[in-house]
Amino acid sequence: PNFKTTSEFISIAYSDLFGTTIDDQKLTDLSLALVAFGDKKLIEDMIIKNFLNEPGSNIPSVQDMQGDIPKFIQETYRKFYNRDPNEFETWQIEKAINEDSNLTPELIYYAFLTSNEYRYY
Repeated sequence: PNFKTTSEFISIAYSDLFGTTIDDQKLTDLSLALVAFGDKKLIEDMIIKNFLNEPGSNIPSVQDMQGDIPKFIQETYRKFYNRDPNEFETWQIEKAINEDSNLTPELIYYAFLTSNEYRYY
């Protein structure tokens, strides 16, 4: 029910992707960019895309995702939403992965990190 502050959003997203805390200067720079720009969703989107493209992020490979899709889905929900997916959510994502060979873990992580549910804790 609580909306994440700018600093919380950035630092939690960074921790979720890299398994470590974000550098104070980097957090300050990104927070200022997010606060200073009028279109918050655009800057959030750019921050997440930057994180996903940085070396060292803990994103599973396509082979890992394809090797055990239900496990990938469950771990992704726990990582980003701190809950298990319901049956419909599992079915929907599994169907999307099986039907679209271009759907990568990066794209799925991007969808989770930019969702409305992720902005709340």
